[in-house]
Amino acid sequence: MNKKILQILEYDKVKDQFLENLTTAQGKKELAELVPLTDASKIQLLFDEVADFQSLTQENGLLNLSKTTDLSEILRRLELEASLNGKEFVEIKKVIQVGLNITRFFAEAENVETPALDVTLDKLTDLSALMKMLEIFDNAGSLYDNASPELMHIRGAIKTHQAEIRKIMQELLNKNLPALSENVITIRNERQVLPVKAENKNKIPGVVHDMSASGQTLYIEPNAVVSLNNKLNQKRMEEKNEMTRIYRELSVQLKPFTPELRQNAWLIGHIDFIRAKYLYLVAHKATLPEMVTQKDIILFEARHPLIDPKVVVANDIKFDAQLNTIVITGPNTGGKTITLKTVGLLTALAQSGLPILASEGSRIHLFDEIFADIGDEQSIEQSLSTFSSHMTNIVRILSEANEKSLVLFDELGAGTDPKEGAALAIAILEKLRAGQVKTIASTHYPELKAYGVETDQVINASMEFDIDQMQPTYHLQLGVPGRSNALEISRRLGLSEDIIHQASDQLSDSEHDVNEMIQKLEEKTHEVIERTRHIKQIERENLTLHKDLTKVYQQVNRQRESELEKAHKEAQEVVKKASLEAQEILKNLNEKAALKPHEIIAARAELEALAPTIDFSKNKVLKKAKAQRGLKQGAQVNVISYGQPGKLIRLEKDGRWTVQMGAITTRLSEDQFELIETEAQKQTKTKNVNKKVTSKVKAQLDLRGMRYEEAELELENYIDQALLANLIQITIVHGIGTGVIREMVQKKLQKHRHIKSYDYAPINAGGSGATIAILK
Repeated sequence: MNKKILQILEYDKVKDQFLENLTTAQGKKELAELVPLTDASKIQLLFDEVADFQSLTQENGLLNLSKTTDLSEILRRLELEASLNGKEFVEIKKVIQVGLNITRFFAEAENVETPALDVTLDKLTDLSALMKMLEIFDNAGSLYDNASPELMHIRGAIKTHQAEIRKIMQELLNKNLPALSENVITIRNERQVLPVKAENKNKIPGVVHDMSASGQTLYIEPNAVVSLNNKLNQKRMEEKNEMTRIYRELSVQLKPFTPELRQNAWLIGHIDFIRAKYLYLVAHKATLPEMVTQKDIILFEARHPLIDPKVVVANDIKFDAQLNTIVITGPNTGGKTITLKTVGLLTALAQSGLPILASEGSRIHLFDEIFADIGDEQSIEQSLSTFSSHMTNIVRILSEANEKSLVLFDELGAGTDPKEGAALAIAILEKLRAGQVKTIASTHYPELKAYGVETDQVINASMEFDIDQMQPTYHLQLGVPGRSNALEISRRLGLSEDIIHQASDQLSDSEHDVNEMIQKLEEKTHEVIERTRHIKQIERENLTLHKDLTKVYQQVNRQRESELEKAHKEAQEVVKKASLEAQEILKNLNEKAALKPHEIIAARAELEALAPTIDFSKNKVLKKAKAQRGLKQGAQVNVISYGQPGKLIRLEKDGRWTVQMGAITTRLSEDQFELIETEAQKQTKTKNVNKKVTSKVKAQLDLRGMRYEEAELELENYIDQALLANLIQITIVHGIGTGVIREMVQKKLQKHRHIKSYDYAPINAGGSGATIAILK
């Protein structure tokens, strides 16, 4: 978009209003480089970012950002393999820290989705590793003592030397007070010295480093500290060299990350700019307009951003696709020029992705160019040179404008003979109308009122004037041409009625009729405007109420979900606690009385029935997963805890299955049983070994002669029965053979949570051909 229009519309002055809300150097740079765009998708993305940020802030509070400086020169020096200084490293550190803070803020945000902002956030690189490297600097850019072992050693030596020098100097100060001009230790040439009176210079032997302007005081470094000061200076040189080494090494390490640092700095600035737009939107009661493809400019309660909010007048400007030209007539100082500028400026701001001072529902069409011939000079007398200047500008506009342009004319055709000026104005507007160029023009010429009435796609407008108050109201009236109020104003100012009547007689009947018609139109328009304002007020109140109700509804839903989740967790805790208590009861019963396995199962089933259940019956995903696993009514399963076969009876609402084990029925979760293979599967695999629980379990299991799978299943079954029988020690005879069965036994015992320890049997009890295990 041409720079001249941006100057005329004072575009940069409006941009400056966003500066106060920017904290990062990159954000300020992005604002400075901002110009109107012509890509609709890019503009919409900018609006969506602000909308996302608004939703995010309303739910999670405002994102706080720290100040940063421009890294462009620093990163350029890094790429040129220059060594940075401490302050430059700190500036990099600040940018990295702000990036980490932004990432953390968005990661912790709740109850809101930000798809537009995520496009920017996804590009942020995690530079936390660099942050650790830069933690050796304090905020002022100084290196901490622990930046390197060598630096810590050097600075330790410096502190020791300084302490020794300070001690000796203090002793000399106290001892030679009469010979000194001041009771103070001072510094000259980076060495500690005493201010000695000139006549006493021989009393304190040492090196003279300076003299006062009067010559009465000599600054002497006593011989007693010369050597120590030399050592101190040597250590300071070593410190400087070590710091230079650290700077150089760190610069080399940072150089490969310059692209990521540059990108993160830009992204941080962009988020800062989005934040500034949001703050402007809230502070100025602005809005994000809708970008439309049809040639609509619909602005509700449009306000000029550079006029004091306390005095600015809001106007509804409806320049829809059916209209091509608006002709605004009316007296000077009525607000015509401000109206033109408001339309052009809000369009330029919207195409820059910025909020505009208008109400919700406003729409803006995307223009490739905005042209304007607007002169702020309001003098009655205009010279030929001024007319020529305006006409030169108009000629350029006519040659460049097309159907994708918006044209604004202030006082079109002014500065020349009224008849010729009116004819020129109509011809120019016709030329633009024929080219389908959106145009708004202000004029004094009455001929253009008839043009606005008689011509298709052209509408009259005027600025309202309050006769009673004798001043303009600055309200735009669409569809009503401006009328001359000269006679009425003159009457109210005291001009005699004779003169008023004589002047009125000079007007033709048609002119009287036109003025009366305009007056009636103004009255009707005023009535419609008042009704419209009332309706809009009701709409705004309804919209606010709808937003509040929606927010409350969403909040109630979130609270409901939270309470349900909390209830589920509490129920699960109760179930878990009840199950643990049941296990403890069964354990105590088993220890005190020799209960049979089926009695233990029955007792456990009764205890588990006391636990509350959670209704997961509506969980379609869970049901689908269970179906895929083959769990269905009538399926044969093996109950892992007791080594008993059973049959699935039904799936309960709490997600558990009712399992029939002989005469006993109990409820079990899916991890407490496993499917038994079908007959077809059994034929292709090793014959399944029946698992039985007996109250008379032997303390020894013989696996010799069995196949691997058969021995493995038999061992699992035997351990379960041994546990139910409360055996303390068992012996597994596996023989020596190839060692495969023996190795399987060792692995099973190692992994089993109820096996306390195990080892080969003594030589006289089978040696490495048998394993003895101790049960918990």
